[in-house]
Amino acid sequence: MAVNKDPILKRCRYLGISPMVMGISKQSNRNPNANSRKKLSEYGTQLKEKQKLKFIYGMMEKPFRHYFALAEKMEGKAGDNLITLLESRLDNVAYRMGMALTRREARELVTHGHFTVNGKRVDIPSYRVSVGDVVAVCEKSRTSTKFKSLVEQTNGRTTPLWLDVNKENFSAAVTRLPNPSDIDYETETHLIVELYSK
Repeated sequence: MAVNKDPILKRCRYLGISPMVMGISKQSNRNPNANSRKKLSEYGTQLKEKQKLKFIYGMMEKPFRHYFALAEKMEGKAGDNLITLLESRLDNVAYRMGMALTRREARELVTHGHFTVNGKRVDIPSYRVSVGDVVAVCEKSRTSTKFKSLVEQTNGRTTPLWLDVNKENFSAAVTRLPNPSDIDYETETHLIVELYSK
């Protein structure tokens, strides 16, 4: 399995996103406008937008292209559908409900089998949740100091409107599917649609 080992702060600076989107509170001391001097071509702008989403959700090209193919087959705008598919991944849900500090950590915790969906253990980070699903931390894992400290550390984090989070029970219910208005970063998904339609 391919692993993305890009330095997070350096990559955030290049892609023009805040490290807070990645769950990191550090700020870079370097000039934030250093890359703005470089004029990007139309293709470069489209590619950068795709790289941004891939980096945020920790994905490689092949699975990302698969998500885009699914998004195109769904009703509505392909770009909006892509965001819905990416946000409804189990590792992202674990991060959004405050059971991980970053999506990378959430992916690792899911892989180690710490989460259940509707009472059944799921260890696939790319598992897609549906409306009505209840994602929870396993009973054994709830007593661990790791999850207790995670709940304390993420206490002030705002949870998205499409999740009904109950931190006392270490669980969250999916009330509706996520949409582009729910995300905490700026993206122009139409550029990705244009890139893949070439």
